Amino acid sequence: MPDVSPPFDTKVAIIVRQDLAVWQKLNVAAFLATGIAAAAPEAIGEPYVDAAGRVYGRMLGQPMLVFAADTAGLQAAHRQALERGLSIIPYVAAMFETGHDAANRAVFAAGDPENLDLVGLAVRGAKKAVDKATKGLTLHG
Repeated sequence: MPDVSPPFDTKVAIIVRQDLAVWQKLNVAAFLATGIAAAAPEAIGEPYVDAAGRVYGRMLGQPMLVFAADTAGLQAAHRQALERGLSIIPYVAAMFETGHDAANRAVFAAGDPENLDLVGLAVRGAKKAVDKATKGLTLHG
């Protein structure tokens, strides 16, 4: 069946700090993806249905690009995303030490907003604005 989806006018980028352990990278990417989905419920596609008629869950209806960066690259992307008014989902290092959502928000709020200890960042918005925020970063390999 040919794809009849309209072209996307927005873009999603997930940026993960490149020096994390593999489990941390996957954890950060997963949490950031859920944040994007929560911030953009209109971007969620329809349920998947297999040939037997079984109904499966819905996913974001557009691609997400995953980039690698060092701390400076994450902070630069964060600044660019703020300047461009993008939807921003942050993940800071202190969140690895917490056990629940309220604790995550508490450690995030306690951080220096001008120098976040970012280990991951997801952004969504106009394609050109996301491209500017991720300029110079490479896709995660």
